[in-house]
Amino acid sequence: MPRMVAGDPSPVTASPGTPLIRTTLIKHWPAAERPRERLVRSGPDHLSDAELLAILLGRGVAGVSALDLARQLLARFGGMRGVLNARPADLEALHGLGPGKSSVLTAARECCCRYMGEKLAPGKAISSPADSQDFLLARLRDRPHEVFCCIFLDNRHRVLAFEELFRGTIDNTTVYPREVVRQALHRNAAALILAHNHPSGVPEPSDADRLITRRIRDALELVDVRLLDHFVVGDGSCVSLASRGLL
Repeated sequence: MPRMVAGDPSPVTASPGTPLIRTTLIKHWPAAERPRERLVRSGPDHLSDAELLAILLGRGVAGVSALDLARQLLARFGGMRGVLNARPADLEALHGLGPGKSSVLTAARECCCRYMGEKLAPGKAISSPADSQDFLLARLRDRPHEVFCCIFLDNRHRVLAFEELFRGTIDNTTVYPREVVRQALHRNAAALILAHNHPSGVPEPSDADRLITRRIRDALELVDVRLLDHFVVGDGSCVSLASRGLL
């Protein structure tokens, strides 16, 4: 049986692997220890992942504070990234986390993606690889299957659109250069950037990646559209084929 413990905000256990159940709600803690008050007073950089998640969750359930619920989430899914990428059904399997709280976490993930995506909002100019890498990482690094995307640009390298054109299996996708050309012409694009993810997490370009890049580049040249780059997205990093001299 788990031991009942009154409002110590620090992570403790009764014995290895046996969580303690708390009986004191966060609102009854000293103000200096409450995550929301600490956020206002000291800023988000001073809060742990569990404290930030607790603020999103709002409240816990009987006998379990929001902070303990957040710690359980982080432990179950292996960290913040795992929590925000978890499916709603998997989140709701944790006692005390229903559709309302899982919706908040799903929305938080989408807010992160849209925040990064503002660098690639229509009308924004891309002047360096860094302008697109953060967005591509946020969108593609956690996809379980390979996804092939295009960023369509005008003659001043301003973003016209970002589109996912092809989806594949766990380790490959079928890409049709004629469809890339058709989409470029449809958007009156003057240039474009390609991107796809490697679900293995290793962003090193394969022979197939280099081959399809050349095929698409050659097809685009026939209609006077420039291929600026092709990014391969892995687990936490991107490789630019242009920077490797592979265009």
